[in-house]
Amino acid sequence: MLKLTLLGTGAAGGVPLYGCECPACERATMQPAFERRPCSAMVEWGRSSSQERLIIDAGLMDLHARFPAGTYKGFLLTHFHVDHVQGFFHMRWGKAESIPVWCPDDPEGCADLLKNPGCLRFLPEMKHAETMTINGLRVTPLAMKHSRPTFGYLLEFGTKSIAYLTDTEGLPAHTMDFLRSQRRLNALVLDCSFPPNHDGTNHGDIENAKRIYEVLNPDELIITHIGHELDHWLMNNDVPDWLEIGREGMTI
Repeated sequence: MLKLTLLGTGAAGGVPLYGCECPACERATMQPAFERRPCSAMVEWGRSSSQERLIIDAGLMDLHARFPAGTYKGFLLTHFHVDHVQGFFHMRWGKAESIPVWCPDDPEGCADLLKNPGCLRFLPEMKHAETMTINGLRVTPLAMKHSRPTFGYLLEFGTKSIAYLTDTEGLPAHTMDFLRSQRRLNALVLDCSFPPNHDGTNHGDIENAKRIYEVLNPDELIITHIGHELDHWLMNNDVPDWLEIGREGMTI
């Protein structure tokens, strides 16, 4: 069994965005099911009697309450932007045994996390497209196109495969080539922060997502890291039949 649960699907500002009165933010204010918290996920694998668990990113501020010490193997960190690590800042002072955090090699880290990691054990030894195994789960870090060193992750267990690729504007050519060389993906969870024709960098839009879908042709494509502008666009346009909209609590 390989399962991914989306814990947060929001861009850095979240939805509702502070002070915004657009229809998407008003909807999320009135209906908590439409809120979007910091982008993160949980991967579980193995037999039902002995499932393992990893957390992807640490932007949620209640991680210590959701996942008591000893209930997961560690963290896969995509990068060191604040909205992906802020949950670490108080967790690190806990009395838990050392918690591994597999991460990109970024000496700047975030604030003083690397200098004062507490119970966190940062492991920046991973390399692009070099697979490691964590208790039977095959994890392949893949370079993303972002303003900081950033990894997406190909997750494989048994015959199942899920790619979790967030905080990227499209995909670098060598990452796309690697994924094309693999067996067809069961699921692709992809950064899609903006509606079409977005003018900017660092994150994807609907057009980027469609191009990637057409090349990789996964069984399903789920978008995440969604901003309020895209939510507003989706409220007024038909959802393309090639994508699914990520929501908190969605399981894949």
